[in-house]
Amino acid sequence: MSMNFADKVIVFNRELSYQGKLPEGFRVLNPYLDNPETMEVMRQFYHKYYHDGIRRKFIIGINPSRHGAGVTGVPFTDTKRLESVCGIPMHSAHTHEISSVFVYDMIAAYGGPEVFYKQFYINSPFPLAIVKQTKNGQWLNANYYDDPVLFESVKEFMIESLEKHISMGLDTSKVFVLGKKNAGFIQQLNKQIRLFGEIEVLEHPRFIQQYKLKEKQEYIEKYLLALGNY
Repeated sequence: MSMNFADKVIVFNRELSYQGKLPEGFRVLNPYLDNPETMEVMRQFYHKYYHDGIRRKFIIGINPSRHGAGVTGVPFTDTKRLESVCGIPMHSAHTHEISSVFVYDMIAAYGGPEVFYKQFYINSPFPLAIVKQTKNGQWLNANYYDDPVLFESVKEFMIESLEKHISMGLDTSKVFVLGKKNAGFIQQLNKQIRLFGEIEVLEHPRFIQQYKLKEKQEYIEKYLLALGNY
């Protein structure tokens, strides 16, 4: 029996494991191993919005934050929006993540999660959270491109992950990449292995929420225009 889109994503997430080397001071967090409820709420989410065989467009982030998908297993979705918008409560964790705020405001403007998720699939080239230890011992979010050695360490895993996402049945003729720096690395990988056709770059939700809040509505309209709903 062939798997629907939801089943393919759930299998991908269930089998996620990074065993490669990392530079000193970096760690990878795998929410599916760290919290059994993450696997459960992730399953609920994909069964609710992706239980079909529809071919979707690909929106590519950087890597999950430790307060967003690093907890819920759902890209750009903290526990607040997982419950308030998607109707899926998470009892073992309570998180607020600013990228999630922008993404769900944009999704509301697009027509709501049922409409949006029927057309788009969001994930990251490195689909697990990365954290870096500061001098005082704190662990903070890190991006895969923050350190040249880190990028080289995870590069092959990123390529494999992108290929697995595409094999689920995504439309790769045009993809949407979030974050200009992220786009530079994705374009570099694309030249090497030709995964995608056209790449459209959009400002990262975190950048908008943190530095361009006064122009937030303009950025929402920019997203809607790029994604074909304005």
